[in-house]
Amino acid sequence: MKTMKKGLMTLIGLALVGSQLAACSNASTNTSSPAPSAPATTTGTAATTVPSKPVEITWWNFPNFQPLDGEVGKYEKQIIAAFNKKYPEIKVNLEMITFEGGPQKLNVAIASNSAPDVIYDAPGRIIDWGKKKLLAPLNDMVSDEVKKDITPAIWKQSMVGDQIYMYPINTAPFMMAVNKTVFEKIGALDLLPLNRPDRTWTVAEYEKALKAVKEKAPDVIPSAFFAKSSAGDQGTRAYLANMGVSRFLSEDNSKVAINTDNAAKALDWVVQATKDKLSVAGPASLAAADVNDLFLQGKLAFTLNYSAVLKAQNVPLKKTQFEDILLPFPTMDGSKPKLEPYLGGMAIFNNGNADKIAASKKLIDFIANDPEYGKKNLIQTGGLSARTSVTGLYNDPEYKYAEAAREFITDAPTIADGYAEIRTFWFPELQRALTGGATGKEALDTFAAKANEAIAKAKKEQAAAK
Repeated sequence: MKTMKKGLMTLIGLALVGSQLAACSNASTNTSSPAPSAPATTTGTAATTVPSKPVEITWWNFPNFQPLDGEVGKYEKQIIAAFNKKYPEIKVNLEMITFEGGPQKLNVAIASNSAPDVIYDAPGRIIDWGKKKLLAPLNDMVSDEVKKDITPAIWKQSMVGDQIYMYPINTAPFMMAVNKTVFEKIGALDLLPLNRPDRTWTVAEYEKALKAVKEKAPDVIPSAFFAKSSAGDQGTRAYLANMGVSRFLSEDNSKVAINTDNAAKALDWVVQATKDKLSVAGPASLAAADVNDLFLQGKLAFTLNYSAVLKAQNVPLKKTQFEDILLPFPTMDGSKPKLEPYLGGMAIFNNGNADKIAASKKLIDFIANDPEYGKKNLIQTGGLSARTSVTGLYNDPEYKYAEAAREFITDAPTIADGYAEIRTFWFPELQRALTGGATGKEALDTFAAKANEAIAKAKKEQAAAK
């Protein structure tokens, strides 16, 4: 098929297909739904055609839902069983993939024309696939009611031009988190902005809190930074952008905007904080997962890559019991922060079969909008609804704060042309600054020059493709 052949040209060579499929297969779990029988009706989106004959589709899923009884995929099986009560003619084959090996497995599947029918993922990959014409548009399944109930910032992450390629489901603003228990033990809870409804605070206030941890809880690392790989890059870019009251990219995503004097000062601050032992040692050799693990062990007071979704997912992963509290990134002047949204949603690979595409839309519609399972699924992700009218899912003050913090959500740079290449330049420049090879300004200027070239190149390639 033409669209899938394009994936072969752009993602990976066929020479790797056999070995990569073998390497990734051990990280997945295969299950399937009951056999098909008769048709059913739609559940509240714009009308789509129901296949009149039995259809079989494949759904690949990262562990977006929290496991039941410690079993990855068990909750997804429940979704499929409930779905088949409404749509017994659609057989759904589930394959669970991991965050570690899943992206490469998807690349291999696309390259070999064996992509799944349905995927639950994030905009970074989905929009890239949409730009490469690998996905089926979802415009016909989005009603006017749903369209108006989702903010423009979220739709921007779900569309390419006027085509909707991702049906947005769960979201939460990416923020920092603090080990509140540490501050309670050292009698310094008043140093956190928890008495302010929006919890906004300044870099100076943040630094004062870090110094209190260093002085009164010497066995706890005050804060952390990381620069080993691109994983978790949203944490580092938001940290520096907010501390420097800057943006990562311009509002139209046409060029880099992080190389301001203030953002450079923020990066220099991180370097100095490392020397002053206010931040973890050796950040250039630490990955996001390393920092997250330190936080879950209770060894780190502040972590910079968190959200309501991660808070829920981390409950069974904590090595010691403590209360984790969500906080916005501090800003130089105490102004309102700009928070990137975590966003999860579903997409359909255009595998050339209209019946499979129609059946896949029914599955997405059920997961997102079923009267019973729609809210149940959201809670199982630990996220907030992408729809602004769906609130109050959790009886938890931190979730109520996360809902209020949605006012700080801004556009995410992940939808920018060439972003997959842009992010590869980010961490090497952070490493240069952290290891003394460049000042903050030199590192950010070098990043900007390389990233701007990538943006221009991607725009030129897209124009040529049209």
